[in-house]
Amino acid sequence: MLFKQIVGQKNAKNGFLKMWESNHLPHALMIVGEEGTGGLPFALAITQFVFCKEKKNGDACGVCSDCNKVSRLEHADFHLSFPAISPKTGTKAMSRYFIQEFREFVAQTPYASVFDWLQFINAENKQGNIPAEECREIIDKLNLKSYEGGKKIQIIWMAEYLGKEGNILLKLIEEPPADTLLILVAENLEEVLTTIQSRTQLIRLSPIHAADIAQGLTDRSLADTKKAAQIAHLSNGSFAEALRLSQHTENDLFPEVRRWFNALFTNNGIELVKFADDLSKDGREQQKNLLQYTIQLLEQAIKLRYLPHIQPPLPEEEAQFVRKLSKHPVTFDALQKMIESISKIIYHIERNAHSKTQILSLSVQLIYFIQGKKFPML
Repeated sequence: MLFKQIVGQKNAKNGFLKMWESNHLPHALMIVGEEGTGGLPFALAITQFVFCKEKKNGDACGVCSDCNKVSRLEHADFHLSFPAISPKTGTKAMSRYFIQEFREFVAQTPYASVFDWLQFINAENKQGNIPAEECREIIDKLNLKSYEGGKKIQIIWMAEYLGKEGNILLKLIEEPPADTLLILVAENLEEVLTTIQSRTQLIRLSPIHAADIAQGLTDRSLADTKKAAQIAHLSNGSFAEALRLSQHTENDLFPEVRRWFNALFTNNGIELVKFADDLSKDGREQQKNLLQYTIQLLEQAIKLRYLPHIQPPLPEEEAQFVRKLSKHPVTFDALQKMIESISKIIYHIERNAHSKTQILSLSVQLIYFIQGKKFPML
């Protein structure tokens, strides 16, 4: 993984490079970021950068033998620990039993969650774990001489899963062997032992900007520019969510949103029934995506009403729609109620409610709000 392949996180990249260039890289890092922000990719990019012998322009070269080994997760001095399950009765949940599966998993989807990983290894209802035996094995490995005569790096992905057993690693984290770098990756810092936190240098990852997510999708040829922008605004700063949406968003969402709102604002009952019928034939994920994108447009309209000089971060067609909506006499309270009602319908659709009935009911509610009337059932 190269730094340039990481979606967003410019500040975190610059922060790491500043430590490296000033020769102040600590021996233990804690990378913390919400699911989908790239904790594991960032750790892998640091690892490849440190091992690379041909660094240039603040990144690994990507072609030397060390880069190739790290990219395959096969470098002899690079060790990985992650939540695992017991492969059979009487056997501990050790990472080494699943290293080949983990290589395949990371190659396919480095932004995925621990839930995705446990599903990948068919954990079913089993809980992942990083046991005390894994901690002792980490200590034993890192106390050996490096195989290739350079640095040794240990990544612990999802440090929350260490639990109290993580105390076994405290001395190692505080005083590791020479030329050893430990990189812990976590999504929720509060669930990591404070004794471990205090011995590491924190690198925080931020929710990814929509523009960076859109660029990441187009760079990977997963969506055209317009669809990528729509998905980016649905992703809530998570590239993992953007990847999921790219598989479930079948087409451009905006034409259907515009069609729906034209019928709402003209009180066209026939068109609203047809819209509900058409949308009900789409899959549940597509229905949720369209409704969620509608919420995003409404929120942009509210923002633009009070900050009229800002440029909505949307494709021009959607931006024009938002500008027009922000100038409509519909009240702020009505816009808020519209968002709340759409959110409730998403909740019901997720639970397999009859989608056509839900969408028709929602349309009636929205008309009442647009006209400034109180909906009888609310």
